[in-house]
Parts: sequence; structure tokens; C-alpha cells
Amino acid sequence: MSNDRDTEFVDFVHSASPRLLKTAWFICGDPVQAEELVQAALERVYLRWGHLRETTPLAYTRKVLLNLHIDHQRRAVREVSMDAILERTTVDVGPEDGDYLVGLLRQLPLRERQVVVLRYYVGATEAETADALNVSTGTVKSSASRGLAKLRELHTPEENSHAR
Repeated sequence: MSNDRDTEFVDFVHSASPRLLKTAWFICGDPVQAEELVQAALERVYLRWGHLRETTPLAYTRKVLLNLHIDHQRRAVREVSMDAILERTTVDVGPEDGDYLVGLLRQLPLRERQVVVLRYYVGATEAETADALNVSTGTVKSSASRGLAKLRELHTPEENSHAR
């Protein structure tokens, strides 16, 4: 039975890792830190896999990832300013677009960045985002609105053409 459990977890890791990694990269702005966050989150999920595999392991993993990032930020005793995504998309972002996007995201406050990434990259609902960040739905709405407005202000076609 433990073998089945491990096989299910490995399958989950293979299917969820690419999206988790990109989400973590958008949240923290550093590909190396993103890998560390995903690894740490998956380690914690594995320890609870027996209970999680029957529920919503991806949502739980995202929540762990966000909490780990917040803990890391607190330990660093510095706030990294970050932003969010320009528009909702399910298309994968290429490396050159990702760098441009991360550069924009870094210019927003952390909460706005987290909300925009969860809402418009991950595709989480307002309620799921609020639950993942332990905030109210109203906070999610206002943070998303401010984050998107700031991204629109920062994004110009001339800047985008230089990023490619």
C-alpha cells in the first residue's frame, strides 16, 4: 500500500511541478529560490500525502509554497517589492517573456504580486486566493485591482518589444 502511495505522489510531482515552479518564480522573482520553495513545499506535502491525496493536493501545495515564501521574506527582514501578471492566460510564458514579467512583478508589493499570480496565472478563484493567503475576499479584489492597474501603467509596447 505504501508503494501505491509513493507512486501516486511521484505522479503528482511530475504533473504539478512545472506549474508550481513557474508560480514560485513569479512570486519570488528568483529561479533558484523558486526551486527551493517548490522542493520544500513538496517535502511537506509528502509528509501529509496519505490525507491529501484524496482531497486537493495542488491547492494545499500552493498554500504551503506561499507560506514558505512569506516565512523566507520575514527571515530576510526585507520586503521585496513585486507585481502581478498582465492578463489571465493559460499559455506558457517563454524565458524571455518570463524575465520581463518577473521584472514587472518585482515592482509591486508582495501581497499584490501574490494575488495577481494566483488569480491570473494559476487561475484560482477569489475565494481560493483568499483562503491560500489567509485574507478576505475583499482584500483579494482590491489587491488584484491595484496590482493590475500598476502593471498596465508599467507595461508599454516599447518596453515589451525590447524584452524579446
